[in-house]
Amino acid sequence: MEKISFSNLLDKQGLSKDILSNIARETGLIERERLITATDLLFAICIEASGGTVSYNDIAAQIETGGGESVSKQAVWKKVNISCLDYFKKVLESLIFNKIDKTEIAKLRVTCRYKRILVQDSTIISLPERLFYFFSGVANQSTKLCNARIQGVYDILNEQFISFSIDKYSKNDLKAAPELTLEQGDLSLRDRGYLINDEIQRHINAGADCIYRYKNKMCLLDTVTEKPLNLLAMLKNKSFLDLKVKLNNKDKTVVRLVAIPVTEEIANKRRMKAKKEKKTPPSTEYLKLLSWSIYLTTILVEQANYKEISKLYYLRWRIEIIFKSWKSNMNFDEIHNVSQIQLLVILTARFIMILICTQFIFRPCKAIVKKIFNKNLSLLKVTHYLLRHTSKIIEIILELSEYPFQKTETMKSLARYCSYDRRKRINFEQDMNT
Repeated sequence: MEKISFSNLLDKQGLSKDILSNIARETGLIERERLITATDLLFAICIEASGGTVSYNDIAAQIETGGGESVSKQAVWKKVNISCLDYFKKVLESLIFNKIDKTEIAKLRVTCRYKRILVQDSTIISLPERLFYFFSGVANQSTKLCNARIQGVYDILNEQFISFSIDKYSKNDLKAAPELTLEQGDLSLRDRGYLINDEIQRHINAGADCIYRYKNKMCLLDTVTEKPLNLLAMLKNKSFLDLKVKLNNKDKTVVRLVAIPVTEEIANKRRMKAKKEKKTPPSTEYLKLLSWSIYLTTILVEQANYKEISKLYYLRWRIEIIFKSWKSNMNFDEIHNVSQIQLLVILTARFIMILICTQFIFRPCKAIVKKIFNKNLSLLKVTHYLLRHTSKIIEIILELSEYPFQKTETMKSLARYCSYDRRKRINFEQDMNT
């Protein structure tokens, strides 16, 4: 991709050259005109970051190749500072809050009772040992392993990212859970790592719904007597379970518990995994409970039956696909011996490229390919394709604006190389529309 194409791409997303210059001045990245412009730096780092490890020499070469001035790696080193990080964060923030074209929302999005369906998850990346002081990790007497935890929140209804964060390894999902911004009419889908009793109450207070997986040894109370329930005994000889329970918190929050049996094959896989991961042998009660998928939700039975609750929660795997796409195609684990600021700039640049691939290309192209070719695009395949053929990014952006919903050669290529294979197993898009 050429620099002029990259600039045109950002311009079409509401980030003109003047706006980028204003952001650069506000953050202190550019105080007066220099050889290295803010746009040069943004272009070079984003392109290099999406390809793997990034050195100052690579960035300098990319600036020159992209049509900028010939600069030294020392000049680039001086620019990659806290002001540069603030600049990249501002650009990322502007892209995240780019307005959604409501005409792109499919039938499910129109008829759904929720305004947003939020899925949140985290992934861990390995970092150089020199960053252990900033990000923590795992250490013993002989070795240190430095890690960072990346949190992502994605709205699967409107197909856009809500937030990213790069946190210390010690800031686990429980600590990150209360930071999720909730709005009335939201539905959040998070795994048991985020499950706190008060978080469920916070959803109710905000007028939002949630679905969580049950956490082992969690104390659930009878709604009348407020005595602890024996969940395993209640499940005995039942084909499913759907009832109201109370949480053991200050508010004694009333929630709905849904339990659905799984196949013996799935149950055995869960038991094998539990025995492998647990430091101590898991209890007999816990192993028996693995024969069930157990959910806690605020959704009323009149709004969704027990099968629909399970189906809704399945949508959470979308965030797993997104993280897999990051690690497979965005080289998130490829971090060489960099400083803290350089690391944060590189990761933010990768987030910017992720947004370009997902929100500004995948979302509209998916609607076009479905309408013209009756095929469902795969996010994993589209990301892989675009990052292997970066010149296609601007071609697609231009076609979307000049030839909307037309059978262009680029759309043919996306339909041919980036669609789900035809299988009996239902893919994500088919599942979203059932």
